[in-house]
Amino acid sequence: MKTRGFEIVSKYENAGLELPVRATKQAAGYDLSVAEKLVIQPGEIKLVPTGLKAYMQAGEVLYLYDRSSNPRKKGLILINSVGVIDGDYYNNPSNEGEIFAQMKNITESEVVLEKGERIVQAVFMPFLVADGDEETLKTTRTGGFGSTGH
Repeated sequence: MKTRGFEIVSKYENAGLELPVRATKQAAGYDLSVAEKLVIQPGEIKLVPTGLKAYMQAGEVLYLYDRSSNPRKKGLILINSVGVIDGDYYNNPSNEGEIFAQMKNITESEVVLEKGERIVQAVFMPFLVADGDEETLKTTRTGGFGSTGH
């Protein structure tokens, strides 16, 4: 039985992507990398593909955090501060659950991201729900990135 982890989405099966790893034994996050070379223009917000999807247990979430070196070294910030990857995003019919990092170029020059360059850290965490929450939930995810609430 699988507990939690990452898989490569079918679009990138033969692209030579590697599954993420923690950099050290005490690291909380898994470094996710850019799946294909892309350019982000000054002031532009772009979805950066990782080519990965994540599976996890009920009651768990995957948070995406900016790498501390992104603003200083690359001039990029994770525009939504923290990305939230819900468990039911995995294998959704819209985009197979591919994880994207929503990055903004805060410089006055274009930023080039190379395939394999580390872009965000992903941390699995448990989450809690409020009393009575289970009785009100009747929807099932049917879409991909940014689809809940539509």
